[in-house]
Amino acid sequence: MGGGGHGGGTTYKGITVHQPKRWHTVTGKGLCAVMWFWVLYRAKQDGPVVLGWRHPWEGHEDHSHGHGHVHGHDHEASH
Repeated sequence: MGGGGHGGGTTYKGITVHQPKRWHTVTGKGLCAVMWFWVLYRAKQDGPVVLGWRHPWEGHEDHSHGHGHVHGHDHEASH
């Protein structure tokens, strides 16, 4: 199943592990960064609910007041 003697690698107990190419390393680090940004973003959004500090049905205070006011104002102006 081996591919021959291409490049260097580390052999341990009969299994050779080859060094990854540079683009594999860079892509892996980039995807890892995206994953951690997403995890931290979701922790910021959902953390209080997960930790029991807020109920999920309470919603976000700043979004509900601002959106409701703008929508109500547009609705009143159309009549």
